[in-house]
Amino acid sequence: MTIEGSHSLIVPVSMAKPFIEAGHSRVEVNAEFNGNKLVFHGKLHARDDRYILSFGKRYQKQLGVAKGDFFQIQLLQNTTKYGVEMSEELSAVFESDPQALEKFELLTDGKKRSLIYHILRIKNSQTRIDKALIISENLKMGVTDVKLLVQAFR
Repeated sequence: MTIEGSHSLIVPVSMAKPFIEAGHSRVEVNAEFNGNKLVFHGKLHARDDRYILSFGKRYQKQLGVAKGDFFQIQLLQNTTKYGVEMSEELSAVFESDPQALEKFELLTDGKKRSLIYHILRIKNSQTRIDKALIISENLKMGVTDVKLLVQAFR
């Protein structure tokens, strides 16, 4: 596998087809390069007669690859509830606040994933907890816009 453009992986049809035919466009991706391993979740996008996975700069840096490098990937069925693994911090906040979880479940799948990714990008655990609490409070106030959900209101 190699990077196409700045952030795309062209997935061979033979590799993508079993997932697409089974109705699983969201997949877990295991990538390996020079001893570095990376696991992430993505969506197989149909483009013309091929399939593409987004593979952003953050993932490229984590794996240690650059455009032109060849590396291995393995696709697995994504078994997560939201199409991405929820952080422990966000999960704990929702466990302690069922009302916020109820509001979260009413969001579109894309909004749910956006909020989960927003939390996952934060490196410090306490900051992830703080942001999850902000999201929780905003959900209970009826906020549904993702950009507003992550902002603290005073």
